[in-house]
Amino acid sequence: MKRILVCGAGGFIGSHMVKRLKREGNWIRGVDLKYPEFSETHADEFIRGDLRDKSTVDLVLEESIDEIYQFAADMGGAGYIFTGDNDYDVMHNSSAINLNITFRMKEILLSSDKKIKVFYSSSACIYPERNQMDPNNPVCSEDSAYPADPDSEYGWEKLYSERMFLSLNRNYGIPVRIARYHNIFGPEGTWTGGKEKAPAAMCRKAAETPEGKSFEVWGDGAQTRSFLYIDECIEATRKFMDNDTFQGPVNIGSEEMISINKLAGMAIDISGKDLSIENVPGPLGVRGRNSDNTLIRQKLNWDYKQSLREGITKTYEWIKKQNDKGEL
Repeated sequence: MKRILVCGAGGFIGSHMVKRLKREGNWIRGVDLKYPEFSETHADEFIRGDLRDKSTVDLVLEESIDEIYQFAADMGGAGYIFTGDNDYDVMHNSSAINLNITFRMKEILLSSDKKIKVFYSSSACIYPERNQMDPNNPVCSEDSAYPADPDSEYGWEKLYSERMFLSLNRNYGIPVRIARYHNIFGPEGTWTGGKEKAPAAMCRKAAETPEGKSFEVWGDGAQTRSFLYIDECIEATRKFMDNDTFQGPVNIGSEEMISINKLAGMAIDISGKDLSIENVPGPLGVRGRNSDNTLIRQKLNWDYKQSLREGITKTYEWIKKQNDKGEL
């Protein structure tokens, strides 16, 4: 039985990972500022703590830990990341967490000679803006990351932390695995309040908008993205972590690219309502982004199985239930 620390265990991806790791028979310690919002934690031990505080990291990250999954970050959707209003907090909070975790891993190595294996969740936001101006032909292969030019401070922090984890491996031999996630979505994710991502926002708007009315979509709606369902993300991450030779960075995402207007139309179609879309000014990010899965197929023999519509259908049904509860 492995003893595993999941950082960000109260969040969307972290809470799903805890469930998966428990099903596999591991002992799990979760840590986060908050408990999971929509279900009980499955962790054997859950510590509410701030990983920006080194004393919290010293408490939860002990020599007895065998593996770490590092999902903790200050993040959100376009309305949080691309307005510029949260840039300092995003950079400071996330980098402080990663500095504390890597330093503690180094301390454990120097005091006990134990090398704890760590997974770090990076983001497609690290890719250069110049390669994502054409919504129909974005370039997001792993080797396109440099020369660096992310379109947000969130992307810059992720790229910096990638390099920090890779330096930890290079200088101290600590095994690391780094994945660049492409828009992970699904049930039990943030769906309201300003930090939700596009799939959740479109499902919520379709669920809450009265028949015959319209809802807003930022920009002209021609901007493109790909979205990966949470179960696929967890499966790929576990396969990546269990491999013994490849450390990444590697994309984990879907290659089923769609425009934001068509994503909204898909949510409307699934809702069964007669709704229309109103395109309005708003934060956008890059014009186009799509995962390039060439490397992960080659290195891990992994590919996603579910279509975007299957995932959006499941997500819409879950969000509609949440919305209906709120109305009641």
